[in-house]
Amino acid sequence: MTRIFLAIAGMLGGISVVLGAFASHALKDRLSEYALSIWETGTKYQMYHALALFLVALLLSRLTTDSIPLVAAGYAFIVGVVLFSGSLYALSLTGIKWLGAIAPIGGMAFIIGWACVAVAAWGFE
Repeated sequence: MTRIFLAIAGMLGGISVVLGAFASHALKDRLSEYALSIWETGTKYQMYHALALFLVALLLSRLTTDSIPLVAAGYAFIVGVVLFSGSLYALSLTGIKWLGAIAPIGGMAFIIGWACVAVAAWGFE
């Protein structure tokens, strides 16, 4: 899992930078300030959780066996980025309001991921 999570963390982090730059240059004159702020929230949370996934991978690399809570945290962070950030990007570009209803599901995945990190810290398997 370590290599997979490291690879995905690197991709998510890099894509976050690309999408942030894309918004600053290509979308700046095409989207409203509100839509740009939604996009920016997506890129911030994507980067935060790319770094969280990177740390999960580093923690897993130090263990002799995969920690179920840490593996669950990694998957939860990935799902959270796809649902939370992805829905915010789509909402920004399309203006379709119901896409905003998907973001809380991604937010819940983030919360679950952080809870799994806490469980792993206490040594519960």
